[in-house]
Amino acid sequence: MPRVDFHHDAPDKLRHACELVAGWHAAGRRVWIHCADDLLAARVDQMLWTFEHLAFVPHVRDGHPLSDTSPVRIGRDPALAPADAVLLNLSSQVPEGFDQREHIVEIVGRDAEDREAARARFVVYRQHGCDLHTRHATAETA
Repeated sequence: MPRVDFHHDAPDKLRHACELVAGWHAAGRRVWIHCADDLLAARVDQMLWTFEHLAFVPHVRDGHPLSDTSPVRIGRDPALAPADAVLLNLSSQVPEGFDQREHIVEIVGRDAEDREAARARFVVYRQHGCDLHTRHATAETA
């Protein structure tokens, strides 16, 4: 069963996601950013280029010709994620095939709707025997 880390109380979920991804990339880890739709995927893609002036996180959207070699991929189908990649779930739903992953990270914002959706995902993960961990979104992460 996978390890699932919930980062709660994030003031800006996408910024927190970019900071996590930058840290994982610097540590040599592969990342799959799971988005529920193309609009969110486009926002994440753009933010990875602009969230810090000196940060460079090589990434592509799934389907790009370099997607097989890119350390960070953004997409809607987690079945396409490399087996060793951290799966960063930005969807409000539990990703399909989550039980085949090693490490999943969930970011929970401050609004009530987002917290409620995260609670529902937490219950699903717990029912499947996942190794659950929680931390405040401002805590050091990598």
